[in-house]
Amino acid sequence: MDIKVSGRKTTVTDALRAHVDEKVGEALKVFDIEPMTVDVVLRYEKNPSNPNPAIVEVTVRARGSVIRVAEHGADMYAAIDLSADKVTRQLRKFKTKVVDNRQGGASAADVAPVERVEDLADLLLPEEDDDLLVREKVIDVTPMTEEQALVQTDLLGHDFYVFENATTGLINVVYHRKNGGYGIIKPRIETLDE
Repeated sequence: MDIKVSGRKTTVTDALRAHVDEKVGEALKVFDIEPMTVDVVLRYEKNPSNPNPAIVEVTVRARGSVIRVAEHGADMYAAIDLSADKVTRQLRKFKTKVVDNRQGGASAADVAPVERVEDLADLLLPEEDDDLLVREKVIDVTPMTEEQALVQTDLLGHDFYVFENATTGLINVVYHRKNGGYGIIKPRIETLDE
C-alpha cells in the first residue's frame, strides 16, 4: 500500500517517513482493500503556548468514502502514534457500519467524497461584512439512506452533511446537535388536493 507523506513548512525526514509507514501502515491492515489511498500531512503549529505543537493529518480514501483524522502531540512521533490509533478505530467503525452491514440501495461507501474545509474560522468575516456571500461550494448529491448519511457525517468529522434521501428523492441535511445526537432537516412535502 502506498502512503503519501508530505510536510507543511517542515521537512519530512527518512526516520519520520519510516515511522509513518510502520504505524499508519499497521493501522490500515484493519481494512485491507483496494483501491485505498492514504495521504499523511505532518506540520507544526507555531504557537509557543501550545504544549502539543506537532499535528498529523491522515486522510484515507476507500471505496469512495473519506476517513479523516487529525491528532496533536508533544512531538511528531507521538502525534503519529495517536493518529495511527485513531485511524484504526475509524476504519473499524467504517468496516462494521458500511461494509459488514450493507443494506439495499447505494451504500455510503459508494458516495463521492466531499471536499473538506480546513478551518471554519477562515470562512468568518468581520461583522460589517456578514451580509456578503464569500464562498460558493458545489457538491455532488448522491442518493442514500439517512443511516448512510450519518455514517458519512461521522467518518468525515463534519457537523453536517447534505444528501439526497433515497426514499423520497428530496435533499436532506443531517447535523450533529450540540447536546448530543443527530438531527435531520427535511423539506415539507405539500400535496395538492384535486
